[in-house]
Amino acid sequence: MEVSQVRKRLKSAMDAARRRAQQRRERTTEAERAYASFVDGVATPVVRQVANALKAEGYSFSVFTPAGGLRLASDTARDDFIDFALDRSGERPEVIARVSYSRGSRTLDEERPVKRGASPDAITEEDVLEFLVGALEPWLER
Repeated sequence: MEVSQVRKRLKSAMDAARRRAQQRRERTTEAERAYASFVDGVATPVVRQVANALKAEGYSFSVFTPAGGLRLASDTARDDFIDFALDRSGERPEVIARVSYSRGSRTLDEERPVKRGASPDAITEEDVLEFLVGALEPWLER
C-alpha cells in the first residue's frame, strides 16, 4: 500500500473525528441550556409539589437546588435521595437521576434516565411526576 493512500485515509478519518467532536460539543452546549430551563421551569415545581404531598402523608422530604442540580432528600436518612443531573457522557446528553436509598446497613444506588432518549426540553411535568412516583417506591413501601 502506498504512503499517499495511508495518509489520505488517515487525514479523512481525522477530519471526520473533528467534525463529530464539534457536533457533540454543540449538542452538549444546547443540552446544558435546555437542562437549566428544565430544572427551573419543569422539574423543580413538580419536585416541590411531590415533597409537599409526601409531607402531608407523613413522609419527611426536602428539596435542595444546588448549583445546576435538583435533589429530593429524605429528612430521616442522609443516604436517601433522588438527585437530578445532566449526563453528558453519551452521544446525546440526557437527564438522569441518581436514586440512593438505604436498607439497613446497605446503601443502594441506581442511575437511570428520567425519560430515555429524550432531550431535556422534551421532558414534561407529567414525565417527571411519573419518574418520581416510580423512583419513590422504596420509601413508599415501608
